[in-house]
Amino acid sequence: MVNCNKLKELLEFEIIPDIEDEIDELFEQIAKEKKADKDKKDEYTELQELHNESIKLLKDIENENIDENECKELYLELVEMLKST
Repeated sequence: MVNCNKLKELLEFEIIPDIEDEIDELFEQIAKEKKADKDKKDEYTELQELHNESIKLLKDIENENIDENECKELYLELVEMLKST
């Protein structure tokens, strides 16, 4: 469960808070403009979907519905993704 714990911590303390911050910032931009263009609406929708998937993954880890190897693969993918941003 070491890999699953590392993935859980990455989701809880980095990925999900970062997504929530981006959603909040985008929402504020949209509110200031009083009308969102299509690109911002699409970005907002994508962020919401990513957030929902991250929460779902976190619940799967907590309920042990995901095995250690899958946790490892997902963890490595997410770390690589973070490095590239």
